[in-house]
Amino acid sequence: FVPNHTGSQNPWFQAALHDPRSPYRDWYRWSKTLPSQRGPWGQEAWHKSPVRDEYYYGVFWHEMPDLNYENPSVRAEMQKGLTYWLKEMHADGFRFDAIPYLVEDGDVLQHSRGTHDVLRQLGSAVRTQAPQSFTIGEMSDESPDVMATYYPDQLDSYFAFAVARATMQAAATGEALGFFKAVAVANEKFPSGRWSPFLTNHDQPRVMTMLGDAARARVAASTMLMLPGMPFMYYGEEIGMVGPKPDETIRTPMQWSSTPNGGFTTGTPWESLQADWKTKNVAAQDSSPRSLLNHYRKLIQLRNAHPALNHGSLVLLGTMDTTGTIVTWLRSWQDEAFLIVVNFGPRESEAYMERLPHSLPAGREYRLESAYADPVNACAGYMYLNGTHSLFVKKVKARGFCALRIRPR
Repeated sequence: FVPNHTGSQNPWFQAALHDPRSPYRDWYRWSKTLPSQRGPWGQEAWHKSPVRDEYYYGVFWHEMPDLNYENPSVRAEMQKGLTYWLKEMHADGFRFDAIPYLVEDGDVLQHSRGTHDVLRQLGSAVRTQAPQSFTIGEMSDESPDVMATYYPDQLDSYFAFAVARATMQAAATGEALGFFKAVAVANEKFPSGRWSPFLTNHDQPRVMTMLGDAARARVAASTMLMLPGMPFMYYGEEIGMVGPKPDETIRTPMQWSSTPNGGFTTGTPWESLQADWKTKNVAAQDSSPRSLLNHYRKLIQLRNAHPALNHGSLVLLGTMDTTGTIVTWLRSWQDEAFLIVVNFGPRESEAYMERLPHSLPAGREYRLESAYADPVNACAGYMYLNGTHSLFVKKVKARGFCALRIRPR
């Protein structure tokens, strides 16, 4: 759902562009002279009209003129659009695009009070009509203090860009500390379950392009899918599709099979497929138990089978290891608990976690069971040290992941 702008060929904008007396004129922002004001990241945001000597505001580019939310008719039309998708098309929810830029308030061009008011109004409209719906906002500012201003009563969740960047950096470099810090901040600052992990999206180079090999891509996927909130995957990520900038090559057709056009269409796609489509596709990976696709499937099945992993709490653990590449955390819900162990590094290591938090009641004895590990036997020599209420994993393979279920003896 794109509330910030329309296309330049939209009938509303075309009417406003060609007729100053059009009822749609005030649906956009106009200026008779070129304002000195630039956009929120220093870009040119006022664009010359192709029809007369005037300018209109478009934060992204001249083909995307911004809507004017000071006009009540615009707000009403956006609510009408939401109602259509909920009632007529039975949508279950919305991804709100580019939400920081909805309302400009003088020199405040993003995260304005008016923007929060509009999101509060639109979010409320969705929840009133469909209480079981879900809304998520694209808000790419990584400042936790800025992101916190979008809670508690606007949209349901927001993409955790800082956590995504930290996950990708950890998988690329092998260093775990940045990831630990980013997750700690999100876990502390934002409501539980209301920040959504992901790796990359339609505006960023693809995961396999950025990480370069399957082992890094697998550990990044394992990490992301063991975090709280609702995780998001960008199509093709699960089979290791590549795609660098520009945007068009990040958005090439899905590679379903080795049939013509990758099984995507019997027509002519707008963009050509990636060069490896004949060997890297869903059909090729479907029957291979160790494929990246089936790794994603196993992670999702594990997550959905256990409340602790699906919607349980997260507690990061202070981990002592010899390389600085390991991070561990607990996921728990009622009497179910998992220890998640990730080694981002290129070498085997060991991990020791002491003084476990109150998520696990003291005075009981526990044991660890492997629920899923990648690669096979990624963790070995794991034990719960009941005397000290701590955990020990003797061996964690390079770029290894394991989900260990903690059970009472």
